[in-house]
Amino acid sequence: MSETTVALNELAERRVKYHEADVVVIGAGVFGCAIAHALAEQGRSVILLERWMKEPNRIVGELMQPGGVNSLRKLGLGHCIEDIDGIPCHGFNVFFYGEDVRMPYPRIQGLLGVGDEKVNGSADSKAEPPRPQGRSFHHGRFITQLRKACLKHPNISVFETEAVSTIKGEHNPEILGVETRTVNPSTGEKEPDCFFGQLTIVADGYASRFRKQFIKQTPIVRSKFYALELIDCQLPSPGYGHVIIGAASPVLLYQIGTHETRVLVDVPEKLPEASPANGGVRGYMKNVVLPALPASVQPSFRAALEKDTRIPQSMPNSWLPPTKQAVPGLVILGDAMNMRHPLTGGGMTVALNDVVLLRDLLSPQNIPDLADTAAVCRAMGTFHWRRKRLTAIINVLAMALYSLFAAQSKELAKLQRGCFAYFKRGVTRDPMGMLGGLIPDPLVLAYHFFSVAFLAIWLDWRQTGLWKVPVLFWNAFWILWTASVVFLPVMYRELLV
Repeated sequence: MSETTVALNELAERRVKYHEADVVVIGAGVFGCAIAHALAEQGRSVILLERWMKEPNRIVGELMQPGGVNSLRKLGLGHCIEDIDGIPCHGFNVFFYGEDVRMPYPRIQGLLGVGDEKVNGSADSKAEPPRPQGRSFHHGRFITQLRKACLKHPNISVFETEAVSTIKGEHNPEILGVETRTVNPSTGEKEPDCFFGQLTIVADGYASRFRKQFIKQTPIVRSKFYALELIDCQLPSPGYGHVIIGAASPVLLYQIGTHETRVLVDVPEKLPEASPANGGVRGYMKNVVLPALPASVQPSFRAALEKDTRIPQSMPNSWLPPTKQAVPGLVILGDAMNMRHPLTGGGMTVALNDVVLLRDLLSPQNIPDLADTAAVCRAMGTFHWRRKRLTAIINVLAMALYSLFAAQSKELAKLQRGCFAYFKRGVTRDPMGMLGGLIPDPLVLAYHFFSVAFLAIWLDWRQTGLWKVPVLFWNAFWILWTASVVFLPVMYRELLV
């Protein structure tokens, strides 16, 4: 038996017998599995804790943008989106009161190394790279594949247990590990347990148990997504996500399997059309959303709505700006630390990009011993600012587009019309590159957002009449003011704080 095998066996024994490791990860979701696997690949000893190891049934985390696919491959986990009946996603088709515009992801030279590929056996620098693809799938199947990858890794031990609190040092604020409750298979009762690590990574999702204790920010919830699963839906543009603007709030559709299509209906809080007097959420779906959908989608939507009389499964749509952390021995990441509206499907791209950055910053070459809390805190400071170049774009774009597409004022409705007209004019390369997590440049986002605002002003002028000068300037001021209120506070909080 080699020395390496002996060392691995000793580490595995310490994890299983003494519950000790270099890293304890709480939550075996997208971020938790990915960071556990990434650190284990570097030779770290990792304990992964998950409350419920059965395949999850969630209605978000089903659409991965090309940037997320790229990061997943960098982490050596690209196989996890294969053989799960996933569907390639080539871009988005936006419907605006019956009109539509199809927007593919842009070709980007050098993405995943494709810019250096040989075409027909010879190098050709002028050859166009293939268009990047996203992937949509059943969330639970993807998570199951990630967990299988962790279960197979010799440096990871997975425990089904419920984390309830952190363990602090007696003489300093350092976090030493986590207290849990584990079901005794003999009695079926939950019993106290403990796991210890030099670094504890909390990735327990949007409903994090630990967030309040270490992060002052609380999620801001403006709406919920209610979900249906459509069977054999005839999408207008197969292989594309669909955003429907025509009801009181946007509707998102994308295929998640050979026969299944997910539809997510956004319902803002206190929406009059979804009040009990109007039949609640189901009444809103039937009376407002159904007529606004493309004709080819309506039969399967109606069938799904009539199949079950219960209120559809829902998830809150939250915004939680990122927080710089400096708790010795602990970091909170994933949706527990940073969320955005899921309209643009950017959550998994943010999570996997964060894992790539964190893997490199915490590598043994940079930090040989994770017990060096000062070095880890410095690395997390670097991580906080370095991630913003991409994640700020995805987060701001998600919140800004939701404000426009939900359009709860006449100025927002004008911006909404300007946004669709902007896309209709063929200006889609940069917007789709940013939405796909492929263009990490916040200035590009600012340029296009305010270009939409000025186009909205011009369209309003044409509709109002150019001779009504005082009215034109008044309307222009309020459109520009509304655009600034929508964009600048979120941009400031995501990029500069």
